[in-house]
Order: sequence, then C-alpha cells, then structure tokens
Amino acid sequence: MKIVVPGGTGQVGTLLRRALTAAGHEVVVLSRRPQRPGDLAWDGRTPGPWTDAVDGSDVVINLAGRSVSCRYTPANLREMMDSRVNSARVVGEAIARAARPPRLWLQMSTATIYAHRFDAPHDEATGIIGGTEPDVPDYWSYSVGIARNWEREQEAADTPHTRKIALRAAMVMSPDRGGVFDVLSKLTRLGLGGPVAGGAQYVSWIHDRDFVRAVGFLIDREDLAGPLNLAAPTPLPHRAFMRALREAWGVPVGLPATRSMAALGAFALRSDTELLLKSRRVVPGRLLEAGFAFDRPAWPEAATDLVRRRRGGAEIFSAESPGAART
Repeated sequence: MKIVVPGGTGQVGTLLRRALTAAGHEVVVLSRRPQRPGDLAWDGRTPGPWTDAVDGSDVVINLAGRSVSCRYTPANLREMMDSRVNSARVVGEAIARAARPPRLWLQMSTATIYAHRFDAPHDEATGIIGGTEPDVPDYWSYSVGIARNWEREQEAADTPHTRKIALRAAMVMSPDRGGVFDVLSKLTRLGLGGPVAGGAQYVSWIHDRDFVRAVGFLIDREDLAGPLNLAAPTPLPHRAFMRALREAWGVPVGLPATRSMAALGAFALRSDTELLLKSRRVVPGRLLEAGFAFDRPAWPEAATDLVRRRRGGAEIFSAESPGAART
C-alpha cells in the first residue's frame, strides 16, 4: 500500500513509519522540514505539490498538529487549534480533488475530547463530551474545543469515496526517547514518580504496538467509520499507574506532589498540568466490539515490557505487519 502521513515526524508518526515500512508499505511523510527520503514539504495550510502524493494513495493518516507538550498560553492554544484545524481542512481538500482518492482517511484526534470524570468510563456510545464540567480551569474547555473542531473538519470534508475515522487516541506509550513514557520514566527514576494531587484522576493509555496493530486493524476493516477510541481497555487511577511504573523500574519510592508542586514541575518542563490532572477514563468500546484483541491490555504488564525494551536499547518495534492485525 501507499500510505501518506501528514505530520509524521513526531513520536507517533515515527513509530508508525517504522512499522509500516518494515511491513513493506510505501510511506510518504508530509513535513514542514523534510529531512529523510520519502519526506515531502508542506505547510499544513495550503495545497501544493504534496497533493500529488495523496492522489492515488491507499491510506492517509493525518497526525499534524502542534505538540501539546508546552505551556498552555493563549498563543500556544491558538497554535494548537489552527495547526490541527487547518491541516485537517487542507487534507480534506486534497482528498476531495484527487482523481483517485484514498480509500481511508485516519484523522488523529484525542481522548481529551471527553469530560473530566471519575465515576464511569467513556466509550463512543455513552461517553460525555467535555467542555462544561464545573470546578475545572476554564482553558480545559478550549482543549475540548480543539478536539471538536479537529473532528468537525474531517466530518465536513466532501470525500464520498473515502472512509473516514477520527482516532480519539489516549497517550501512546513507547520506549522511544522524547515521548510521554520517557518523561514519566525519568521522573520515576529520580524518585519523583508518586501520585499527583492525590492520584485519583484516571490515566488512559495505549501500548505502542497495540496502537500500530489497531491502525492496521482499522485499515483492514472496511465496515468501521466515524469516531473511535484508541485506548487500552483498562484505564486506572494515576496513583496505581505510577505505582506500576515504579515497580517496572524497580524504584521503591515515589514522592507525591500537590497541585502547586505539579504546577512548578510542569513549568520547569515547559508543559501544563492539564496533562497530569485531567481524569481521562476512556475505553475502546468500538474496537472491542469489532473483535480487536489487545496484546497489552493491562498497564503493569505493558509497563514491564516498555521498561525491558528501553533497557535493551535495541530494536523498538517488531516487524509484524500492522496491516494484518490479530483479532
């Protein structure tokens, strides 16, 4: 297959490119700063020569958008919104104009679209879209608005010959450097991997190999379309999540942090406390109903595997084809 990946230079794009290429697919990455063979230049806003790659491709996986690992200033929030909405719009325009449009458009979205919630999990059928929760920072609703507008652009695109799926993805846990697992592991090994603000908030996550396998599953399953949660079936409270990570690394103690301490830490890391404090209790209802079987459904086993691979420092992803996911 020929697979075009706009915004494919980040952590998720890198692991997808590695897996898809290993499986024998032609992967074309669209990037503002193309550096590798197979990269094409684009600005994420306007059509250009890159549209020729979309025409005749089999699948487009749009991952473009400014990283959320930053301070949530008004300027950064606006850039997050614009980079996601504009890229989804121009990808939709390219598909609509293609003489031979791709059969599938996977559009990255986020599990953050759901409400801050402790009492029950969010699946696609019964989950509550966030933005109106009481007693949370006002800017959290802006994050939900980003996700809603992101998905709305894909929905509005006039692409009748292309199946569309919005990937409401949880945090993808990979042993690659620079990702969320890397950051949490560094804190844990420094003895700072304790619960934050009591640790009752839920963490939704997905193992990197299950993420890639799920993408392959969705490529193969022509009956699936619309919003779909990409998350392991066992979200867990932050305190239990960090305890399992400490055990995987063999670190006996993790100092807890208050909200104010978390704010200081997020400032030092140039990140934001929403990533730590929002309760994301998201489950993959549609994936499970469709028969997808997770290899790493539980966090303790997933964390152990990730630590082992990180310590090994060698091959990070096996050559199993993501286009032939087990069910």
